[in-house]
Amino acid sequence: MSVFQSTAVILVGLMILISGCAQKAMKDKIPDQNRDYPAAYGDVIVQGTIADPAILNPVLASDTASTDVTGLIFNSLLRYDKDLNLEGEVAESWKISADGKIITFTLKKGVKWHDGRLLTAHDVDFTLRTFLDPKVKTAYRSNYADVVKTKVVDDNTFKVWYRKPFAPVLEKMGGMPILPKHLLKGRDINKTDDFNFRPVGSGPYKFVSWKRAESVLLQANPEYFEGRPYLNRVVYRVIPDMSVQFLELQNGGLDMMGLTPHQYNGEANTQEFNYKFNKFKYTSNQYTYLGFNLKKKMFQNKHFREAIDIAINKEALVQSVLEGLGAVATGPYTPRSWAYNPEVKARAFDQLRAREMFVAAGYRYAKNGKLLKDGKPVEFTLLTNQGNRNREQTAIIIQSQLKEVGIKVNIRIIAWSTFLSEFVNKRKFDAVLLGWSLARDPDLYSIWHSSKTGEHEFNFVSYKNTEVDRLLVRGRQTFNRNKRQQIYYRVHEIIAYELPYVFLYVPDSLPAVHARIQNIHPAAAGIAYNFIKWYVPEGYHKYAK
Repeated sequence: MSVFQSTAVILVGLMILISGCAQKAMKDKIPDQNRDYPAAYGDVIVQGTIADPAILNPVLASDTASTDVTGLIFNSLLRYDKDLNLEGEVAESWKISADGKIITFTLKKGVKWHDGRLLTAHDVDFTLRTFLDPKVKTAYRSNYADVVKTKVVDDNTFKVWYRKPFAPVLEKMGGMPILPKHLLKGRDINKTDDFNFRPVGSGPYKFVSWKRAESVLLQANPEYFEGRPYLNRVVYRVIPDMSVQFLELQNGGLDMMGLTPHQYNGEANTQEFNYKFNKFKYTSNQYTYLGFNLKKKMFQNKHFREAIDIAINKEALVQSVLEGLGAVATGPYTPRSWAYNPEVKARAFDQLRAREMFVAAGYRYAKNGKLLKDGKPVEFTLLTNQGNRNREQTAIIIQSQLKEVGIKVNIRIIAWSTFLSEFVNKRKFDAVLLGWSLARDPDLYSIWHSSKTGEHEFNFVSYKNTEVDRLLVRGRQTFNRNKRQQIYYRVHEIIAYELPYVFLYVPDSLPAVHARIQNIHPAAAGIAYNFIKWYVPEGYHKYAK
């Protein structure tokens, strides 16, 4: 079967998925990019994702694939606008007391759950109590740990008291995804599979179906309180291979994907592609890292970790893997964050110095060039997830560069859901190649505090530093931005010095979207901040009944 025949078969299946009835994909028609067309309802956007969601309950979800989907199904009290300023979503207004310990939210009236019930302050209170329940397997409990009291004043007013002032209160409390109390009260949320895999939210899109490892289908919510989204449906197609994703994009099986640097500079840099698709490029707030399991004796020696760090040519990774579309990472913050410490520099690549450091740390070299410890060759296994070409390339380069200093690195590439559930969450790894997408507020308590090392929590490398613990707590209690910035500058400095991770690179975001889809305007928040306002003009719909 040819690529084109294969794509045709996929499109037939996709049409059945999208509507459940006879529907056809129309020939590509591209609107004039120099004209403004009136907004119109209809059509479908099909997005590519390399990983299947793990779960669709936002309290339990911690992976990007899951949170991308739940972000369209559920609402929060507050959100960030295009300029990264907080604005109300479900909240009409909010007020913080003079001492910073009490916050009152007034909810918008008329917000409904997808089953027609009204969303009220009782749902907000229930959700907060769910996050605080020690039996619930959530990675986000520390965001609410200082809450001492809550009160539902009335159906549209919710009040919460904190033990002490909490600087990121608006992002953490305001960004809390709200769950429906009437569907979940009295149930074990860890085991409510009917909800966790078939969720009911209040957001702009309703859950329709999920075919594991293949696709998730969402339908526009006609009663959404901010107005019905223009695009009728959203389909997430799980395609672990980025090359296959790109073929699907070109041949009509996808409308949107994140390009690899190689695709952005090469295959997507043709006249035909640039006619059919709009490409975007902006600095991301994420970084890729090599993380060590600090429970393993090999990685407990800081000098050993530092020798590995300088044995890896990170600038070469940026130029080869990212093809120049990114920058070297220096620590746990990216240049997009106001907490990024510009004084912290990446260590220079120096394999000769790395060899000297290994010897100084108690290792020795055999005649064949292998690094030995207690007479045994030094080796470890590096795990990363399937489908991420950048990470796979990075792993191969790291393997090659560490071989040059005598270390054998075995690479294992594992499907995302298994990687997360069986290895990362259970701490069954030597080292991992992963990335963090960071929140706007620079509070990193859940990633780096030594109390957050349990299963399903984010400090899975088991990092512990008493000064960092103290600073992370202080950062949460300091409202003055300049003082808070100095706290996080120090956190950046300490973690970069201690190297629980080798911080590798900060990639650019490189989304591509079919040119028929209008009203996409890049801003500080990226491109998806106004997703419900994206539309396809009349006469240019690709999917029509």
